[in-house]
Amino acid sequence: MGTPGFAAASLNEIHTNSNHEIVGVVTVPDKPSGRGQKMNISDVKKYALEHDLPLLQPEKLRDEQFLADLRALNADVFVVVAFRMLPKAVWSIPTKGTFNLHGSLLPQYRGAAPINWAVMNGETKTGVTTFLIDEEIDTGNILIADEVSIGENNNVGDIHDQLMEIGARLVVKTLDGLANDALKPHPQDESIELKHAPKIFKDDCKIDWNQSVDTIHNKIRGLSPYPCAWTTYGNSDAYKTLKIYGGIKTDLEKSGELFELVRTKNNLYIHLADGMYEILDLQPEGKRKMSAKDFINGHQNEAQIFVK
Repeated sequence: MGTPGFAAASLNEIHTNSNHEIVGVVTVPDKPSGRGQKMNISDVKKYALEHDLPLLQPEKLRDEQFLADLRALNADVFVVVAFRMLPKAVWSIPTKGTFNLHGSLLPQYRGAAPINWAVMNGETKTGVTTFLIDEEIDTGNILIADEVSIGENNNVGDIHDQLMEIGARLVVKTLDGLANDALKPHPQDESIELKHAPKIFKDDCKIDWNQSVDTIHNKIRGLSPYPCAWTTYGNSDAYKTLKIYGGIKTDLEKSGELFELVRTKNNLYIHLADGMYEILDLQPEGKRKMSAKDFINGHQNEAQIFVK
């Protein structure tokens, strides 16, 4: 059961690199999107169709016909990766339970955006965890976990792709362990201070330039490439939206007025209270994504530009 590419990777790993039989695939219904309202199908559906796997696309997870179809599959276990919250009527069906692949080292970063929040909070490691689904979200007994390091300049896209790969292998390892009864599920540690990973909204992505360089850097890379950190830029005449996809911390001496975009021939910096931050990739309102150099070339005639 899954929807995006992150889930399709696990489906592929089970299908091509394991001895387990996939008796069914469950994903979301097709949805129209874009200006032309073209019907889009999920990455998981694409994979299922390409490999002739039985497919279910329920509108409602409590629908009696869907539940009957699930039971008819006679599956030993359900695997859930990046899907919807399941009702008990679904996750209680298989004899060996239903497990979920979560993009963090549980119990830390329960919620909808674990990879983003781990990077935004400046973590130096994160990982993936398989756990048995129960009544509460992301709180079930842990099966297996695996971790990756987060580099100082890694963005969420980098970590997402790493976790997608090791997560797919962890899913197969979990299936192997459940098949031979080698796994011993254990409760999550509730005694530690927990960090959460709620859904991210547009206002959460706005950069507060009064914060430290470290905090700003972590926010930018923790939201890149999606949903992307943003600010506004311009001068006293008008301000426009500016998305920032990437940047690095520097050791340069502060130069210019606070919050000014400082331009050299090829480099773009923002003058902050505790240092100069270099912007590498950005997207001005109404424009394509571009390099700092291209941005500079397009703003040669403007004396000063500020962010706020």
